[in-house]
Amino acid sequence: MSSSDRLSHFSLKQEAVTFEPSRHAGLQRLGQFKPRAGAHYANQRNFDLGSDNRSTVSGLSPWIKHRLVDEKEVLAEVFSVHDLSASMKFVQEVFWRGYFKGWMQQRPSVWHYYKSNLKLAFEGLERDLSRKADYVEATKGRTGISCFDHWCSELKSTGYLHNHARMWFASIWIFTLRLPWELGADFFLNHLIDGDPAANTLSWRWVGGLHTKGKTYLACPSNIAKFTEGRFEPIGQLSTTAEPLTEEVDHSLVPLMPVQPMPEGDFLLLITPEDCQPNTFIEAQPAGVLGLLPASNSHQSEKVQAFAQGAVADALSRFEHLTSPATATNNWVEHLVEATRLAGTTQIVTSLATLGPVASHLDAAKARLAEHGISLHQHQRTYDGLVWPHATKGFFNLKKKIPTVLTDLGFVMQ
Repeated sequence: MSSSDRLSHFSLKQEAVTFEPSRHAGLQRLGQFKPRAGAHYANQRNFDLGSDNRSTVSGLSPWIKHRLVDEKEVLAEVFSVHDLSASMKFVQEVFWRGYFKGWMQQRPSVWHYYKSNLKLAFEGLERDLSRKADYVEATKGRTGISCFDHWCSELKSTGYLHNHARMWFASIWIFTLRLPWELGADFFLNHLIDGDPAANTLSWRWVGGLHTKGKTYLACPSNIAKFTEGRFEPIGQLSTTAEPLTEEVDHSLVPLMPVQPMPEGDFLLLITPEDCQPNTFIEAQPAGVLGLLPASNSHQSEKVQAFAQGAVADALSRFEHLTSPATATNNWVEHLVEATRLAGTTQIVTSLATLGPVASHLDAAKARLAEHGISLHQHQRTYDGLVWPHATKGFFNLKKKIPTVLTDLGFVMQ
């Protein structure tokens, strides 16, 4: 590492990030980070300096995940300081989340196959007590691999991991510990406050050689030592080979659903953890507002649930007298029927939810709501509508379209 790199690290030491589930906190972090979204980010982003120093990354993902701060305004703030050429590496990282969402939305069988295999993996643990013991030790951070155990503890205590650490963790889980990748993906999804079903599932599949077939990611001691600045170097503890995982199913491409127009007349606005700023693209004044999120499951951490509930509550706070408390429940229909009755409408509008728990609740509710004479409309953001169609193959196809997408979003590119 060059002396200038070390000086940069030194000058920004002890920059921790407090993940408060509010738009105000997200905007504060964006303002703090944006001066470094150019060369600094491009040069330093792979360094994991620990939870006390997030100076090398944006740390914005929890707020973007819930869209307390959305992608377009992140890009606008970055472009107020840097041009596209200088900030391209960070801009690409912003688009990666949209790529994952669009890719899996067009291959829904990937999500359903993962959920089915996850159930089988948990059942398999009950039949193989040795593997179950290995799984328990891994999730408790007691493998004896100090870096892995540290990241496990950090994940559970903070709800966040540096992206490089996530890759190392997943590689060790799959190729060294030889545990089913679905169990690792589930562990992440239940502990990451920025855990997104598409990004999480496809990232684990990529590490294992399923997303880009035959291409795996192998964690190696020298790489870990370099990018943790010597904090860890697990020599002799990690697998030196990474045989690609395989599957017999072919995940066919499914066309994206046409964008639904906004319905005419009064409607109830439903706010979910998928999008905590629907008022930025659903401009009509709602007759009522309701905030719902899935109830916590037995594996989900309190931090994940608390951030999601706080994010929805923060969104509701911007609607003054139209709000009701953010409710975590698995009985969405009952709440929606009562809320539409109180609002005096038979129409519900919400942000389009991609594959995952929120989408499952909406899909299950739609037919039952229709029985009550209530229609459910999912409205799509312009950003998603511009990005997703380019997410049919690898990221490169979207990457080369980034300037066009930015122009279509209204940015004037130099």
